[in-house]
Amino acid sequence: MGDVKKVKWGVLGVASIATRKVIPGMQKGDWSEVSAIASRDLKKAESAAKEMGIAKAYGSYEELIADPEIEAIYNPLPNHLHVPFTAKAMEAGKHVLCEKPIALNAAEAETLLAVRARTGMKVGEAFMVKTNPQWLRVRELLREGAIGTLNTVVTVFSYFNRDENNVRHKVEWGGGGLLDIGCYPITLSRWLYGEEPKRVAGTIENDPDFGTDRLASAVMEFSKGQSVFSVGTQTNYLQQMTLVGSNGRIEIEIPFSPPPGRPMKLTISNGMEFIGGTSVVEMIPAADQYTIQGDAFSRAIRENTEVPVPLEDAIANMKVIDAIFRSSASGKWERP
Repeated sequence: MGDVKKVKWGVLGVASIATRKVIPGMQKGDWSEVSAIASRDLKKAESAAKEMGIAKAYGSYEELIADPEIEAIYNPLPNHLHVPFTAKAMEAGKHVLCEKPIALNAAEAETLLAVRARTGMKVGEAFMVKTNPQWLRVRELLREGAIGTLNTVVTVFSYFNRDENNVRHKVEWGGGGLLDIGCYPITLSRWLYGEEPKRVAGTIENDPDFGTDRLASAVMEFSKGQSVFSVGTQTNYLQQMTLVGSNGRIEIEIPFSPPPGRPMKLTISNGMEFIGGTSVVEMIPAADQYTIQGDAFSRAIRENTEVPVPLEDAIANMKVIDAIFRSSASGKWERP
């Protein structure tokens, strides 16, 4: 790998996902180099840069975007700043990996199509699950018929946070659980079934003080099966995902944020293990999904290939989220 010219990345903001997970992951990459970080507070940027060994710190996002040495931008800003700063970076000749959800709604996400067409820059959504080895293995197991036909995907993803200063509780910033974590079971279900849902039904409870959704449940109907999920932001911490097929099931122990230093566990069962049936545990070697995500994007830049989660896929995911909000309001099934 010594001959690869690493892609020079700049990071907008000092969001905790960036400083705790994504930057340390990308710094271990063969194809990625985090060269600069920006904050609207220069001291914050300088302290993050010092702590993480990043060469340059900027006191505004615009200054970083204007840096001619930076080739690609990672945008983990609050949701309402995803599209504006992704567009600004692309107009400045930078490729952009934007944190999920890529926009506040599908219409806003679609505005990036024209920007991409005009600038020729690559833009993708940071769904690290799609390049994670445990999920690549799950999809392989499904294709091999390990559990027969996939009938239903069942997901619960929740955490408890009532901190009124948290960006996730601001409606105008695109807060709420459906955009924050509901996007995961949606994107994975679409990916595992290999198609878009025909219709969706959703029910949402909003926080009386914040106005953001704190409990959201939905049913997605695919031509090949179904997917149901519940996501909560004031619910006990849980992440679990089970795929149930015609003659077996797969359980993913830590579906969304497996710690980088520990092997990932899949359990493949035939449903009768309590009366002597089979249950097989597969351990996927430990891997940092953020290292893999960064390198996959950097490699797409260097080799001029498609990024792992392209804009079309991000827009399709937003359409499902929009339809779940519509369904909760209308009380009817909605088509994405």
